[in-house]
Amino acid sequence: MAGTEREPRAHGGAAAAPSDRPAKLARIRELLDAHGAATLTLTTPENLAWLLDGARVQVPYAGAPVLTATVDRDGGIRVDAYANEVERLAAEELGGLELHPVPWSASLPDPAPGSILDTAHAAELRALRAPLLPAERARYRALGGELATAVGAVLRAARPELSERELAAELARAVVAAGAEPTVLLVAGEGRLDWRHPLPTAAPLGRRAIAVVGARRHGLVLSLTRWLRFGSADAAQLAADARLLEVEADAFAATRPGRTLGEVLGDIRASYERHGFGPEEWLRHHQGGPTGYLGRDPRATPAAPELVVAGQAYAWNPSAPRAKVEDTVVIDADGIEVLSVDPGWPTTTVRGLARPTELEL
Repeated sequence: MAGTEREPRAHGGAAAAPSDRPAKLARIRELLDAHGAATLTLTTPENLAWLLDGARVQVPYAGAPVLTATVDRDGGIRVDAYANEVERLAAEELGGLELHPVPWSASLPDPAPGSILDTAHAAELRALRAPLLPAERARYRALGGELATAVGAVLRAARPELSERELAAELARAVVAAGAEPTVLLVAGEGRLDWRHPLPTAAPLGRRAIAVVGARRHGLVLSLTRWLRFGSADAAQLAADARLLEVEADAFAATRPGRTLGEVLGDIRASYERHGFGPEEWLRHHQGGPTGYLGRDPRATPAAPELVVAGQAYAWNPSAPRAKVEDTVVIDADGIEVLSVDPGWPTTTVRGLARPTELEL
């Protein structure tokens, strides 16, 4: 199959970035062998970004991809892309792969006979994406540090009279300035903290606020939640926050290679009651799950059959009334690496791991 290949360029045509593509092609070869197929056609943003080393495959942030990629048993890659995108993709995103232009007025081609389609094998593709490879993990770690620090800087500059929308705008600016794309921006001030998904409004922050940020760079999605308050803390709230951190610690402990997501969620469900929350608290908001090339890949549910694997990224987000904790981590066989770390943010140690607390201003 046509398709010469060089190391992929960084976004914007900068120096070449490390590639894990050979390992990904080997995983795809095993999938083709399992199905007796000649080629695999990738059409979804998460699968294309995964194969193509984090290339930006969409124009609207949540839009359809402007290309497809077909991989054969020998590792050849054919990329079909809309003609009006080809020059930019070749210069800035796709690292020397040969591109086949398709008129913008036409549809991207259907898979050839003998090809299997990624959307027909979503669970298997999810499993291929799950264990992060070294270059992926390095990109993710860099994104986590930069975004957590940038979010921290925005929140340290906040004031009680600032509106939720004004704070969300500053967070969006920080995300884009870091070369990332916002995927989630939630802000609630003191008067709206009961909402679990607080889309920002014109309301002022007041004495206490929450900020939830999701951002994508190189195809990888980072999620984090941070709290800030102006003035002294409420003792009951601090106690609830501490108990919720114990729920999160139980989630981390439950996320062990070989277990299903449903089994992990069962442990999280039991943890809420054990730490003084109601037995139905886990139902009032989803608990998160694996992450990577999707914000939740997939969201954990009681019947979820997907297996935890070593080297997989997770964003668990336990929550309770006016309390929530969330970071993006990688679960290894022998420990946890928190990716979204701001060295200047206040923390407390929970079972040996530094976890974020409220920022007091």
